[in-house]
Amino acid sequence: MPQKPPSRIERRLSAILAADVAGYSRLMHSDEEPTHTKLAALLTDAVNPAIAEHGGRIVKNTGDGFLAEFPSAVEAVRAAIQFQARVKELTIADAEERRIAFRVGVNIGDVIVEPSDIFGDGVNIAARLESLAEPGGICISSSAYDHIRGKVGTEFADLGEQNLKNIARPVRVYAAIPDGRSPATQADGRRPNPLSPPHLSIVVLPFANLSGDPAQDYFVDGVTESLTTDLSRIRGSFVIGRHTAFTYKDKAVDLKEIGRELNIRYVLEGSVQRSGNRLRVNVQLVDAKTAHHLWSERFDKPVAALFDMQDEIVSRLANTLNAQLIAAEARRAERLLQPSSLDLYFRGMARWNKSWTPEHMRQARGYFERALELDPENVDALVGIAAIDTASALQLIFDDADLRLKTAETALVKALSLAPEHVLAHMFLGCVQFCAGRAAQGVAECEHALALNWNLAEAHNCLGTAKLFVGRPIETEAHVQEALRLSPRDEAVTRWMSNVAMAKLHLGADAEAVMWLRRSLKANANYPWAHFQLAAAHALSGELDEARAAAKAGLALDPGFTIRRLKAFPFSGDEQFRAASRRIIRGMRMAGVPEG
Repeated sequence: MPQKPPSRIERRLSAILAADVAGYSRLMHSDEEPTHTKLAALLTDAVNPAIAEHGGRIVKNTGDGFLAEFPSAVEAVRAAIQFQARVKELTIADAEERRIAFRVGVNIGDVIVEPSDIFGDGVNIAARLESLAEPGGICISSSAYDHIRGKVGTEFADLGEQNLKNIARPVRVYAAIPDGRSPATQADGRRPNPLSPPHLSIVVLPFANLSGDPAQDYFVDGVTESLTTDLSRIRGSFVIGRHTAFTYKDKAVDLKEIGRELNIRYVLEGSVQRSGNRLRVNVQLVDAKTAHHLWSERFDKPVAALFDMQDEIVSRLANTLNAQLIAAEARRAERLLQPSSLDLYFRGMARWNKSWTPEHMRQARGYFERALELDPENVDALVGIAAIDTASALQLIFDDADLRLKTAETALVKALSLAPEHVLAHMFLGCVQFCAGRAAQGVAECEHALALNWNLAEAHNCLGTAKLFVGRPIETEAHVQEALRLSPRDEAVTRWMSNVAMAKLHLGADAEAVMWLRRSLKANANYPWAHFQLAAAHALSGELDEARAAAKAGLALDPGFTIRRLKAFPFSGDEQFRAASRRIIRGMRMAGVPEG
């Protein structure tokens, strides 16, 4: 029986127009239904009429864009110019962060034609050109430019040859110059985006399951989802929702493309691998613009209760990432000639997150003050100043503790009037209150901060410290242990462990205090207060040589420290607290700390 000849594949030379909405995933994440409705209206009122008028047809819609085919490059470009202008008119009144804008690419190529689609390199090049265009802009290939030059009433700038993803040869690209202005897109492919990514904007990509066991997927996905939730608690953060993030699951992705599509600054990616009775988690924080790695971490743990492990991994990552993201924003701000109030806040926080030396405190406060000069209602800068003053008093860094606590309380009350649920404002107000003799109120404020964000490690430490002031030092260690569990590599672990040591001194457990203080100073030997505590602990244990050596080390770091500064601290506390404080002061005297 003779074989039927194969059906002929239809091909033709076409002008292909590819378009999508800039930052569509971000827009849908922020306002899903209004974005969908607005996009449908723009397609009906602006895009479809222009394509039909110029003899084109929409081959297919892609959710956030479309693919169209024209018999002429001139008509394709004229249609693009027409609907881009109309879309701009229809969206001009919208807020910039919610404005829909199309990016368009046009190419001429020989395509394979099917009833509901077209295929081939010509189509792929049009799609890559679209990704190079600015929101509201048009990029075309040299093959299209040769046909439209001088015929469409719009000037095009030569961007030079561009290497396009999955296209073997470089393609010469031209960009439409809007209203006769110089093009924002330069020959090296870099262009400013009028919808610049928000500060602290990040997507947590689905972690990869490297265990080879599909049964572990639920655990790996749970880490991704919980981390997305926890990062969204960082004040001022913009975190892409889990539903959008999971569209990238099990796909080979270009992180720079994700950054452009979602209009974000950072990408967090990672993997989970189980081998025998151990679990390994790898994570990387990536700059979405450059794809450069900013930070990485690895956790190796014995497998225990999986959900407890998930909670610990997520909590530790969220606490560490908070500081890492602030440091990254501060580095960006350092390159700006005219930093905004928010940029200055990030620079102050980067100093604050370093060791609490008098110099770092002064630098951080200076940035917060400059931020408030630009924006008097910058709540985070207000809380930053209060944090500096509270910490300076609590750590006995300066002699004016009473004045600093009053200044801090004024700033915190104003901050909470502007942002009633500001978790750090509640936490630091708690610190001010227990330092100023209102310990029960201080405990309540710290507990409220933890109700707002249980994973805030510093708040657990503050609550543990507050328990000292209400005469419950036996409870301090458990709170600090929770802070250490949540953020074991925190810059603050030196302070936290010294607070446990103070509780041990209040309980008369001097040998345990020495043990905790040695751990504290191992983490940071340049912490003066821990040396003075160690001096008291050794003296009270009858170890006078060790006590004098510890006092000498503390005075080398803080020559101005005196017992008078400690006695002048404006706390009252309960009688048990005051009696324990007198005992610690007696130990410091025995160790040779100057009276002042």
